[in-house]
Amino acid sequence: MKKQGNSLTNTFLRTDWLWLAGSFMYFLMSPALAQTPGDSDLKRCGTSDYEKMVLQVRNPNRLQQINELNRRIQEAETNGSSLRQAADETVYRIPIVVHVVHSNASGQIGGANNPNISDEQIASQIQVLNEDYRRKEGTNGFNSSTIGADAKIEFFLATTDPNGQPTTGITRHYYAQKSSFDIFSDDVLLSQIAYWPSDRYLNIWVTTLQNNYLGYTQFPTAADTIKGLPGDSNEFVDGSMIDYRYFGRKIGTVTSSTYSLGRTATHEIGHWLGLIHTWGDGDGCAEDYVADTPPTKSPNQTTQCRTTFSTCVNGKQTRDLTEDYMDYSPDACMNLFTKGQVDRMRAVLQFSPRRVKLLRSVAALPETETLTINLYPNPAASDPTVDVQLKGFQSFSVELFDMSGRQLRALNYADAPSTRVTIPIGGLTTGLYVVRVKTGSESSSKRLLIQ
Repeated sequence: MKKQGNSLTNTFLRTDWLWLAGSFMYFLMSPALAQTPGDSDLKRCGTSDYEKMVLQVRNPNRLQQINELNRRIQEAETNGSSLRQAADETVYRIPIVVHVVHSNASGQIGGANNPNISDEQIASQIQVLNEDYRRKEGTNGFNSSTIGADAKIEFFLATTDPNGQPTTGITRHYYAQKSSFDIFSDDVLLSQIAYWPSDRYLNIWVTTLQNNYLGYTQFPTAADTIKGLPGDSNEFVDGSMIDYRYFGRKIGTVTSSTYSLGRTATHEIGHWLGLIHTWGDGDGCAEDYVADTPPTKSPNQTTQCRTTFSTCVNGKQTRDLTEDYMDYSPDACMNLFTKGQVDRMRAVLQFSPRRVKLLRSVAALPETETLTINLYPNPAASDPTVDVQLKGFQSFSVELFDMSGRQLRALNYADAPSTRVTIPIGGLTTGLYVVRVKTGSESSSKRLLIQ
C-alpha cells in the first residue's frame, strides 16, 4: 500500500523537477588540485538537479515513463506474489567495471590526492557493497532491525571484458583535457572516454567531480517494449559517477571524517536498482513507493548521526529512518535496506530489460565447498579455459608456469564468484606447463600440454 503524502506529480508541480532517477550524487569534489572542501560543504546528492535537466532538455516524457514504472512494480507487488516468492532465494550477481579517469600525466597509481586510485582502494569498495547489500554479520553492513533485509544482491569486478578476454574489471584512462567533470554536462564525455555495454556490466566512473557532489547514478531505463522505466535515455551513461575521494573505505584517497566508509557507492547503486530517496525528494513527505519506510519530510544532510522526526500524515509524528542507505546521513550512521526496498530493487531487476539482460549475461559457475578447477581443452592449441569453482566470493589468482617453475602468466581476481577464465598462451612454445589457482586458503594445480 502506498504511503499517504504528497504525490509525485504534485512534487513536480511544486518544484518543476523530476524527483526520481535516483542519482545519488553524493557530494563530489572540486577539481583534483583544488583544496578539499569540508564535509559540511559537500552535496550529498544531485538527483533532483540532474533530473530537472533531463526533463527540460533531453526527455520531456520522462515523468510519465517513471510513473508507469512505479505503477507496474506496485501491480506486481499486489498481484505477483508468486513471482516474488520464486525469486526470494535467488542471489543476483552484478559484474562491475570501474573506469578510473584521471589527468595524472605520470601514470602513477595510488598515493595521496591521486585520482588514479589503487586497485586496493577499488577492492575495498566492492567489499563494502557486498557487506551492505548482503547484510553481513560482523560487518558495518549488519543490522538487527525487524524491517531490515538481506537484498541477496552481490557485486564483483568483471572477470571477462566485452571481447571475452580476461580482465581485472578495472580500466585506467589518462585524459589531459580536463582535470574534473561536471555531472550535468560531462556524463556523455565520460562514457566516450570509457564505456562497456551497460546491458552486460555496471559501469562506475571514478574521477574528480565538480561542485562538491559525491556522485550521480543513471536511473534504470527501458528503451524497448516495456514502458515502465524511463525511455529515450542514453544507454552509454547508464551507470554511476563517483568522486575518487569517496570511493572505498578508509584507504588511499578516502580521508573524509564523515564519508569514508564506502556508503556513497552503496547509496548510488541503490538508485541504479530503482530506489528513491526516503523523503521522495521535492519538498519532502512525498512517495518513495516503499511501504515500510516512514513518510519523511527532509534528508539528514548533516555530519551527525541524529534522531529526527516528521509529521507528514495527519500531524502524527514518526521517526525518520536516518540509518537507511537512501537518506543523506553520514556513512557511519547507515546500515539498512528495508524489506520493501529489497522487494523494489529485485522487482527492477525483473522489469528493466537492460537489467534483465545484464543478469542473463553473467556466466558465474555454481559454487563449490572447496576450490575446484577444470582445465580444457588439454592438450591445447589455442587459449585454454579454466573453470574456477569456489565457495561464495573470494579473491584468487590464476598462474601459468613452465616446468622450471618460472611464472609466465598471472591473472588476479578480487572478491569474485566461481568464474570461467581464459588463459592467453600466445607466443608460448609447445610443451608441458602448470596452471595453478590460489585463493587465500587453498591452492590447486593441473598440468597443461600446449601443442
